Amino acid sequence: MSNKVKTVLSVDLGGTKLLIGEVTKDGEILNKKKFFSDVTSQERALNSIKEAIVTYWNNGCIGEVIAIGISAVGRINIQDATWYEINPKISEPINLRTELKDITKLPIFAANDVNCATIAEKILGDGKNVDDFIYINFGTGIAAGIVQGKKLLFGSTYNSGEVGHMVVDYDSPTQCICGRYGCVEPLASGLGISERAKELIDKYPSTNLKEDQNGRIGLPELIKAYEDNDPIAQTVLNRATQAAACLIMNLVYTTDPKKVILGGGMLNGGWFIKHIKEYLNDEAMRFVTDGLEVTNLNPNEIALKGAAMLALKEGKV
Repeated sequence: MSNKVKTVLSVDLGGTKLLIGEVTKDGEILNKKKFFSDVTSQERALNSIKEAIVTYWNNGCIGEVIAIGISAVGRINIQDATWYEINPKISEPINLRTELKDITKLPIFAANDVNCATIAEKILGDGKNVDDFIYINFGTGIAAGIVQGKKLLFGSTYNSGEVGHMVVDYDSPTQCICGRYGCVEPLASGLGISERAKELIDKYPSTNLKEDQNGRIGLPELIKAYEDNDPIAQTVLNRATQAAACLIMNLVYTTDPKKVILGGGMLNGGWFIKHIKEYLNDEAMRFVTDGLEVTNLNPNEIALKGAAMLALKEGKV
């Protein structure tokens, strides 16, 4: 009988990187490695996952690995680990259990990244003592996990929580990738605020805002410019925080949570949530008795931990 601590080999597949590590039942990460990921197709993304697992496995594990947990972008069937699509334009259904079972012979569990983050909140974070809460991720995109009666909602096609496509401004000229106008994601996500700022640069030649080497204008740069009264930054960020607040209130009215937890890179530093709160209506938020707060879990590790908790619970979340 092994004296090693039991762990889950957990994988978090993002848009440009893949994180793999061993996670204990208490959410401690014993070891982790970062790999490059290719998500231009599901087949390439699958190969990224395979290569990471094989490399980590062959180098020797610290604990006694009892299962594999996978967090990935896109739509995933939590029951049988079928990965339907990375996004609606890249749909090549793959069963992750079938494709990966021969590598380690261990049971495999999978869910999308925001669902995994919500599972981490439910078991390890601020949602563990709350029966009904929502977790909203503000990052490159926007999505949510909804927990009601201690159960995470997945939906009939495992597409629940795609709240970035909620319309929050019917008069907006900004078209979302879904085809509609005024969705919250192109107005209040990391990628969205970058694109909205870039659209205005030619109209304000005096601005000091510039694209970085990746062609983006980041939130820290926009916040600095906002505090310096830059008209682009003020236009973009006022609209973003108002749109985010509208989304939160819409979700509160539709799901009736006791707590709202916000996560993702947009929340770093506290500026975004501070300004979101300026637009929240007391009437809308009166039953959110356990408060609105930023996650206390590391945003770079939350999905990795959530995938491990999913595996430890054998998908019963």
